Amino acid sequence: MKRIGVLVFPGFQILDLAAIAAFELANIHAGKPVYQVELLSEEGGLVASSSGVSTDSKRFGTARYDTLVLSGALFIAPTSEKMCRFLRAGLRNARRVASICTGAFGLADAGLLDGRKATTHWSFAGELQKRHPAVKVQPDRIFINDGPVWTSAGMTAGIDLVLALVEEDLGVEAARFAARKLVVYHRRAGGQSQYSALLELEPKSDRIQKALVHARANLRDTLSVEELAEVAHLSPRQFSRAFKAETGQSPAHAVENLRVEAARALIDEGSLALGVVARETGFGDPERMRRAFLRTLGQPPQSVRRVARREAAVA
Repeated sequence: MKRIGVLVFPGFQILDLAAIAAFELANIHAGKPVYQVELLSEEGGLVASSSGVSTDSKRFGTARYDTLVLSGALFIAPTSEKMCRFLRAGLRNARRVASICTGAFGLADAGLLDGRKATTHWSFAGELQKRHPAVKVQPDRIFINDGPVWTSAGMTAGIDLVLALVEEDLGVEAARFAARKLVVYHRRAGGQSQYSALLELEPKSDRIQKALVHARANLRDTLSVEELAEVAHLSPRQFSRAFKAETGQSPAHAVENLRVEAARALIDEGSLALGVVARETGFGDPERMRRAFLRTLGQPPQSVRRVARREAAVA
């Protein structure tokens, strides 16, 4: 049986514990207790989350674990020397050490991320790099594994990370079973972007929001300003002016970003030829898609595909 130690601390984000369900469901799929999950803390006993809900925990000590997972918080939590020692011992004795969200700061404080690639919630990535220049911070990733050390982006990305751990241990069918029961996508690739082009635009009016939702659902269409303006019930001139005022982008730029995001997701899945991806996302041809990728991501689709395939091979 694999012992999983999940480390919590005062003020931890309780949503991070949702990742535990993936281990539980993997046990159900296996028909036997493959994983034994224990909540650990520095002092043991009840530990209050940032929401005020408390959970019981065991005091961590010299016991050995197959995998240690450090939870995160809505803030950067201080890491005690005792926690650092435990994490360093964990890297020596456990098969894997992982973090969710800002838990990456704890791993970095303990020196576990020096010289390694790592990620965290996008809004804290710059601070992680500033505090720990020896870490190769990758801010635009759902999760990363570098050797025995795994890190994930914010909150729900911890579920993606644990599904990847289950897949590594028990195979893809166990991970798919857990994902279906959790009603989540199986599983977002580690190289997938944390960002959502739709959310990043943050329109203030229902009319512009409606036009964006229409665009995202109909990327294969031309999506001219006239078409989007009609959806928003505005004249093309009114629409263009209102769109730029609310989102800071032109309609054409926003549509290109939506297409690049959708194309990147299809490329990460790895089953479609680039020409098919270009047609399905409205670019029409691979060359037009390549130019858009270079403008938006700074790399061509072929590079994105190579990275996705390398990560899939490692997984």
